[in-house]
Amino acid sequence: MNSLKYLNGYSPDIQQQVQQHLDAGTLPKLLLKRHPVIHSVRSDKALYDYTQAIKNQFLRQSSPLSKVIFDDKINISHHALGLHSYVARVQGNKIKAKNEIRISSRLKRVPEPLLRMVVVHELAHLKEKDHNKAFYNLCTHMEPDYHQFEFDLRLLLTCIDANISPYCADKANT
Repeated sequence: MNSLKYLNGYSPDIQQQVQQHLDAGTLPKLLLKRHPVIHSVRSDKALYDYTQAIKNQFLRQSSPLSKVIFDDKINISHHALGLHSYVARVQGNKIKAKNEIRISSRLKRVPEPLLRMVVVHELAHLKEKDHNKAFYNLCTHMEPDYHQFEFDLRLLLTCIDANISPYCADKANT
C-alpha cells in the first residue's frame, strides 16, 4: 500500500477503507462532499491577513509575525506543507528576531479548512516548538476539527499522488 504513504500512521482498517475508495475512484467525490469549495486566499498579502486574523484570535500575546507567504519551494518531498522559522539577526549591538511562516503554494487551491489546518499548525509553533501533547492541544484549541482536517488533507495528498485531485485548476469549483 505505497499509494497510502500519507496514511502510514493510521490503522490498517482505515488504510483499507481508503484503498477501497481509491480503487473505486470515489475518494475525490468523498472529499468534494466534505469540502465542496476551495478558498479564495490567493496572494501573500491575503495569506498574511488570513493568518494574522487567526493569530489575533488565539495567540494575541505571542511574538509578532514578520512574514507569511506562499512558497513554491516547499513541496511534499520536504515532508512539509508549511514551515515556521525563527530568524535571529545581529544588527549592531541588538538582536532582531523575526517569526516567518511559509505555506506551500500547492495549498493555493484547496478547501479553506485544509489551509486553516496548516496555518493553525504553523501558528502553534510560535508557542510550542515540538510536536508534543501541548502542541496538539493548542492546535485543537484553535481548530477543534484539526485532526479531521489533517486526515482530509492526507486524503487529498493521496488523490494528488494518484492524479485524481478533485480541486484541479481546470475544475470550476472556486
